[in-house]
Amino acid sequence: MTDLPLLADIALSTEQDTVALGAALAELVGPGDVLALHGPLGAGKTTLARGFITGLTQADEDVVSPTFTLVQVYDAQAAPIWHFDLYRLTQIQDVFELGWEEALSGGISVVEWPERLGALLPRNRLDVVLSSTPGTNERRAAVHGGAYWKDRIADMKHD
Repeated sequence: MTDLPLLADIALSTEQDTVALGAALAELVGPGDVLALHGPLGAGKTTLARGFITGLTQADEDVVSPTFTLVQVYDAQAAPIWHFDLYRLTQIQDVFELGWEEALSGGISVVEWPERLGALLPRNRLDVVLSSTPGTNERRAAVHGGAYWKDRIADMKHD
C-alpha cells in the first residue's frame, strides 16, 4: 500500500483514539504537506480526517466525508485544508478539476483513497495505513514517511 518507511505503529482502541491521532498529526503539518489515508471502507479514514481538520481549524467544524463532492475545503490559520475523497474518481486527470494543483501549491491536503492518484501522489507525503483485526475492535495506524517526516513523527505527542 505504501513504499515509504514505517515511522510509527499506533494502536487505536477507540474512535476517540483515531480522532486524537488526527489532531496530533495536524500539529506537524504546514502549507504544501499531504496526508494520505489508506485503508478499506470503514477503517476510520474520515474519522481521522475529522480529527486532523478540527485540530487545524480549532473550531466545531462540521467535517463530513466528501464522498460525493470529492473535495471539501476548510479555512485554517496555517493554510486552506483540502479534504479529498477519491473513492469515486474514475480517471486520474479528473483530480485537476478538483483543485489538486492549487491544494499542493499552498494548501494542506488530506486524501482518502490516495492510491487513485497513481504517480500524482507526492513523494514527500505522510501515509497513514489504517487496519483492523477481523472479529475484534482492534484497529491500528501504521504511519509511513521519508526523511522529511521522520523527526516530526518522532516528536509527535499522541496518547
